[in-house]
Amino acid sequence: MSGLKQERSLKDIRIVFMGTPEFSVPTLQKLVEEGLNVVGVVTGPDKPAGRGMQLQKSAVKQYAESAGLPVLQPEKLRDPRFLEALDVLNADLQVVVAFRMLPEVVWSKPPLGTINLHSSLLPQYRGAAPINWAVINGEKLSGLTTFKLQHAIDTGNILLQIEMPVAADEDAGSLHDRMMLAGGDLVLKTIEGLVAGTLQGKPQSETTELKTAPKIFKETCQIDFNKTTAEVFNLIRGLSPFPTAFTLLDGKMLKIYKAHPQIPAATDKDPFPETGALITDGKTFIKYRCSDGFIVMDELQLAGKKKMTTPEFLRGYHFNN
Repeated sequence: MSGLKQERSLKDIRIVFMGTPEFSVPTLQKLVEEGLNVVGVVTGPDKPAGRGMQLQKSAVKQYAESAGLPVLQPEKLRDPRFLEALDVLNADLQVVVAFRMLPEVVWSKPPLGTINLHSSLLPQYRGAAPINWAVINGEKLSGLTTFKLQHAIDTGNILLQIEMPVAADEDAGSLHDRMMLAGGDLVLKTIEGLVAGTLQGKPQSETTELKTAPKIFKETCQIDFNKTTAEVFNLIRGLSPFPTAFTLLDGKMLKIYKAHPQIPAATDKDPFPETGALITDGKTFIKYRCSDGFIVMDELQLAGKKKMTTPEFLRGYHFNN
């Protein structure tokens, strides 16, 4: 029996976790609470924030410190000092949840490789903003994927997936929070399968038309009322609560957090044929004309003001014309 390789238990595996925002925290917390051997955490550098622009710790760093985990915060992932620190941690496996793109010199280090949690059903919605784009595109189904990192971003062999329905009125914030909480279980199952040798990665199929999830810029967020009410509605909920869809009102940015579509009956008289026309009674509603109906604003925020409901907004706003 001495010639047989001794199997290592799940809790013997040395894990380095990499992540920065709040989305990453429940997964790290799950691994810690399940007793896995997280030997180090890699997260983004502290950044100035708030009115005083004081340095703020990332959500992952805050949790890691509360759990007594060693923290690395490299400015550059190819920095020799960082790479040496990783070598000292001697990880068997690296787990990445909402972190920067890793160079090969980092993701190829552990013998079990580096796994990533992605917020879509790969190969669909590869990229930086999969949750936002799934909602913007009106998807009824999304999900989570764990996969092995390789050279091209989000293209590695798929390990596990779970499907998650997207409600017709759900916004990106709600879907984000549901995925954030579900991610820990999926990552844990993935690690269990890899350690047991029962989980083999499968190449991503690219036989169907692929939708991408590129980074969202300001121009993506401006509402085009020449589009249908469904398209405008999906854009608003797909960008809520951040970075938020907007239009211009009297030359100022008006962010729209919540809205609902209104399709007039075929027999209704339409006195506002121009798309983009603003209609309001001055007390209870604001709506804009789209190509096939109206989008009615429910929760909004004018530049320099707080977020409020439409009736609250109208009580204090005077239109220029």
